Amino acid sequence: MRRRLTALGLAALLMASSPALALEIVIDNLDGAGEGFNDNTPVTPLGGNSGTTLGEQRLIVFQTAADIWESILQSPSADITITVNATFDPLTCGQSSAVLGSAGPITVQRDFVGAEFTNTWYHVALANKRFGGDLETGSSDIVARFNSAIDGNDSCLSGTNWYYGLDGNEGTDTELLPVVLHEIGHGLGFSEFVDGDTGELFLGRIDIFSRFLFDETEGLFWSEMSNAQRVASARNDGGVVWDGDASTFQAAQALDGLPVLDISAPASVAGDVTEIGTASFGPSVQEQSASGTIVLIDDGSGTTSDGCSAAVNGGELDGAIALIDRGSCTFVSKVENAQSAGAVGVIIANNVPGDGPIQMGGVDPGTLTVPTISVSFEQGESIKSALSEGVIATIAPDPTRLAGASPSTGRLLVYTPDPFQPGSSVSHWDVSASPNLLMEPAINGNLSSDVDLTRFHFEDIGWFDQRATDAPSRVSTRLLGNTPNPFNPVTTISFDLARAGRVELEVFDASGRRVKSLVDGTRSSGHHEVQWNGTDDGGRVVASGVYHYRLRTDGVEQSRPMVLLK
Repeated sequence: MRRRLTALGLAALLMASSPALALEIVIDNLDGAGEGFNDNTPVTPLGGNSGTTLGEQRLIVFQTAADIWESILQSPSADITITVNATFDPLTCGQSSAVLGSAGPITVQRDFVGAEFTNTWYHVALANKRFGGDLETGSSDIVARFNSAIDGNDSCLSGTNWYYGLDGNEGTDTELLPVVLHEIGHGLGFSEFVDGDTGELFLGRIDIFSRFLFDETEGLFWSEMSNAQRVASARNDGGVVWDGDASTFQAAQALDGLPVLDISAPASVAGDVTEIGTASFGPSVQEQSASGTIVLIDDGSGTTSDGCSAAVNGGELDGAIALIDRGSCTFVSKVENAQSAGAVGVIIANNVPGDGPIQMGGVDPGTLTVPTISVSFEQGESIKSALSEGVIATIAPDPTRLAGASPSTGRLLVYTPDPFQPGSSVSHWDVSASPNLLMEPAINGNLSSDVDLTRFHFEDIGWFDQRATDAPSRVSTRLLGNTPNPFNPVTTISFDLARAGRVELEVFDASGRRVKSLVDGTRSSGHHEVQWNGTDDGGRVVASGVYHYRLRTDGVEQSRPMVLLK
């Protein structure tokens, strides 16, 4: 059975002339003469795109995206042709925001031969793949539109144009390739069909995407909910996850750890502070960690701890993590003053009791090199109370808490903000993911030709003849915390391996100099423990201080801090 969709979005374009493959994506160019994909405006080839007209470059980008999806979704079980109706038209656009494009399936199918679930709507391209042929001869599969208003139009994303190169070097422009990959992804299966206002299922039946949605607050799948419960769940920010084995398994390999403030000494305040705010400026904690003694900034005027003037205690701040109280000046100026005094990291303490950590905004002047986090008023006061004892801390990612996944289950978070955002809510990964993922609701500058976790999402919904990911083992490669920490003279370092392979486990001092090689060779999959007795490679006892241990294996590199106290 099939039904035509009339209210879904749009996706991608291109002309295919290569020989038929087991799976082929054909772009049906529906633009008129001289416009969109047929625009004859002369352009210069760039970034691996050899097109000499604007329309030709657009088509080459689309063919590249189609080729990428073809290579990922190839299946020897049947010859499948996926046809994408595509246009390049003026869409909604303002100086600071715009609709880049939209895409979705033209029809949906259910209860066909090869369907993995009964009474479940499938995107027609996926249904054809599972059926092993064309369920609706003569009909295209995906419809797509992209915004032509972005090019050469200062009233649309002022100062920004489409970048048609294929090399990811878009600078301040918007690269078209990841946008096309994203939108074709929606048409292939990364979207749901539930009414966001009423919670009603499409024609009374669950769809393949919504079948995997699980609300951890309610403990219910969307297929088990009432309409009202689905309405609430679609607005349950941070509470809805994707319950697919392949995606969950791979998330542990792909996502960064959430930022954490690890206070290792003194014992009175030691522990991990996980409720922290992050900054929109400067390097992220995932890009740049920091370790050292926490020192309260002193700017010598007014509220001396707000860092709104140049620090007068630069000697203490040099090589330390600066603690700064929230105040009347900008967050960026506080960080600039601390960095100028030699601080390697910054902690901003809220000045409002009970208000929690702050999410810090600001414009990076291009000179900031230190990570910045914020803590609550109460946490800031706790740290201040122990400064006389010497507070030693590290700002770093925690590999056991994934950015973009549920902290309790490790399942990927789905984007469910409150209020509901039509066209964005539910049918995307959550924006907390790090690194940025292709199927987030906005295209980020560090995306290009990688479909990242979308490939595993497609494995979950049935795009592959055989599940390729060994999900039942659920063993992920990760570096765990050492015990005890601080320690003297011996500590145990633990790590897990998803598969057997070569392992390097090394210890470095605070300056980055290697101190000790603990493991250098092949290890089996599973859990491992190694002891370090505080000596270097020559057997010499090292001094007290902050050290880092680093695990490198199978494309994974993770590090964590530890403190040797004598």
